Amino acid sequence: MGYTHDVLDDIRSQIDAHAEPLAEARNRLALVRSAATAFPGSLRTYASGSLAQHTFIHPVGDGDGGLVLDRRVYPRLGPDGGGETPADIAAELCGLLGPAVREVYPNARCGTSKRGPKLTFGQPTDGQDPTVDLVVALTRKDAPGLWIPNLKNDTWEASDPERHVELFTSGSLSLQRTRRRVVRLLKAWNKQYSVPGFSSHNLTVWAWEFIEPGMGMTTALSAVLTKAAARVDSGNVTVDPAGVSPNVRLLVPRDTASRRLNTAAAGLDEALAHDDDRDAVLSALSRVFYKYIADSSSRGLAQKIGALRQSGPVSSALLGLSGPPVAIPAVRSYGAPTDNR
Repeated sequence: MGYTHDVLDDIRSQIDAHAEPLAEARNRLALVRSAATAFPGSLRTYASGSLAQHTFIHPVGDGDGGLVLDRRVYPRLGPDGGGETPADIAAELCGLLGPAVREVYPNARCGTSKRGPKLTFGQPTDGQDPTVDLVVALTRKDAPGLWIPNLKNDTWEASDPERHVELFTSGSLSLQRTRRRVVRLLKAWNKQYSVPGFSSHNLTVWAWEFIEPGMGMTTALSAVLTKAAARVDSGNVTVDPAGVSPNVRLLVPRDTASRRLNTAAAGLDEALAHDDDRDAVLSALSRVFYKYIADSSSRGLAQKIGALRQSGPVSSALLGLSGPPVAIPAVRSYGAPTDNR
């Protein structure tokens, strides 16, 4: 392994979720899921998203899960029933979860997010206070997947979060490990922008599509960026791998998404092309992970300026100049003391 892998490993050490808040998020989701089973018509609960797929990065945010209701208990609810919207059932579930969770977390509160109840806990650990989003979902009558709420519009949408977890955690242990590491790196890259270009789900779908068995982390990351850029450039869409939800949408205009992906892919390709040159790798990857790496070229320039300011002559080789080595007189900074000998 060359320097590219080493630098990416260093970035991973900066972005990986801290153990204590990650464990707390898992415990909180487990508590909420357990409380939700007491809701009338409960069929099952599930974990989804970053917790279930092991792709959380620092800081730990929402723990995602869901409660699946038997639509036969609610014949008027949802598109396969009488068409009742999800707002009331989400409020009812929140009314159950809030008191139950406060038995363990006295400061906990239950509100709503786009998909259902959202639990806040008011009890930070390691400076982080993970929340829990619980989707209230209905089985579908004659189709795979679930009906899940869009509480912003008070409508139902088709999705299959359980199938997503099955797909994204499939394959050999080495493939799963590589996929997780690449997704975390992609999330960190994406979040550097004030307006991220891609949802976490989008990045995870691309990793699932483009990473093949036997790929190492660096090759896999390069493959995802390169193939994702090609897809965006071509105008082709990314379809739901479960075949239930609508196509995955970009969060920014296509030309912006293309520019970001191509810039990142080119930086990674350059790093791999100079994998035995640490400074070249740092310089190339600083254009990709610019919040995590300082460009080595700027550090080198500072070193050369510092050398010119030291007392005594400086070798031209130290300054990176070509030709036979010669001594170059040192210079002093404005305001530096003079030599009065």
